[in-house]
Amino acid sequence: MLDPTLPIRSPKLIDYKSLAAIISLLIISRGLELSGIFGRVARGIVRLSGGSEFKLLSTIAIVVSISSAVIMNDTAMFVFIPLVLTISKIAKIDLPKAATSIALAANIGSALTPIGNPQNIIIWKTHEIPILEFVRSMLPYVLLWIVLLIVFIWMGSRGKRLEISPMPKIRTNRSLIFASTILLIINVALIEKSYPFIGLAITVFTFVVISRDVLLSFDVALIAVFTLVFVDFRELSHLLSSNIELKISAVETIILSAGLSQIISNVPATVMLSQNIPWLPLAVGVNLGGTGVVVGSLANFIAVRISGISLKDFHKYSLPYFLIALIITIITNYKFYYLKT
Repeated sequence: MLDPTLPIRSPKLIDYKSLAAIISLLIISRGLELSGIFGRVARGIVRLSGGSEFKLLSTIAIVVSISSAVIMNDTAMFVFIPLVLTISKIAKIDLPKAATSIALAANIGSALTPIGNPQNIIIWKTHEIPILEFVRSMLPYVLLWIVLLIVFIWMGSRGKRLEISPMPKIRTNRSLIFASTILLIINVALIEKSYPFIGLAITVFTFVVISRDVLLSFDVALIAVFTLVFVDFRELSHLLSSNIELKISAVETIILSAGLSQIISNVPATVMLSQNIPWLPLAVGVNLGGTGVVVGSLANFIAVRISGISLKDFHKYSLPYFLIALIITIITNYKFYYLKT
C-alpha cells in the first residue's frame, strides 16, 4: 500500500534458483515418503532406542546436525521431518518437541561449514575465508550448542519411555527408493554448483517416467508460501543493504545479529551486516539467531509446515533454547576476550 511499485517488482524479487531447489527437494521428499523407506528406517531407530525417548531424539538430533553441515539445513528438513512424522506414528513421542529439536539441530549443524546454509555462503564469499579456517573457527560454538541441545532434550525426556504401537508390515518400493536417493545426491551437487534448474528438470522427468503419483501428491501450497517468503526477504535485504559503519565489539555483534535475525530472518540480517563487521561474531550471531523464532531461519518454516505443529508449540521449545544458548555464548566470548587480554 505504501509502495505502489512493489507488485511490479515482486517477480524480480523471487529467488528462482532457491525456489527451484526447494521444489526439487519437496518432490524428492515425497518420493522417499511414498517409497516406504521412512517406515523401515523409523522402525530401526525405534528399536535401537531401547524404548528411551531421550536416546531416540538425541540420536536423530546428532545425525541431523552432522548431515546439515554437508547437505544444508533446509535440505535436511525435507529428509528428516517426514522421518520424525513416521516415528511419531510408531512410538507416541511429543511431535512438537521432536520437530523443533530437529529444526534446532539442523540450524546448529549447518553453522559449521561455509556451505551449510545461505548466510554462511554469503559470509564466506564476502570475506573470502578459507574453508578450514571457517570450520575451525565455528567448531567450538557448534559443539557448545549441540551439547546444550542434548541437555535440553534430556531435561524434556528424562525417564520417559516410548509407547510403541504394533508395527505393521511395511512394503517398500525399491526402485522408488533408489531413484529418490540418487536424485537427492544429484540435486544437492547441482544446487551447490548453482544449477538447480537442471536438477528440477531431471527430477520432474524421472518421476514422470517412474511414478507420477509423487508429482501429483507433493505439497504445492508450500511453493506459494516460499515464493512470498523470498519476495519478503529479498525486499528486506534491499531496504537494509545500505552501507552502515559499525564500531562494536564481538559480543555486541553477536547480540545485534542474533537479535536482528528474530525480526527479519538471519539471511537479510547477514546481507545488512556482512560488509561492515568482522565475519566470525557475525556468523555466530546469525546462526544462533536461526534457533529462535520461526522467522529466524527458512529451515524453521519448512519444519513447521511439513510437521503441521503450531507456532506456539514451536516457540515453546525454541525460544528457551535460544535465550539460554545466547547467554552462554556471550559469557563464553567474554571469557575468551579476558584470557586474550
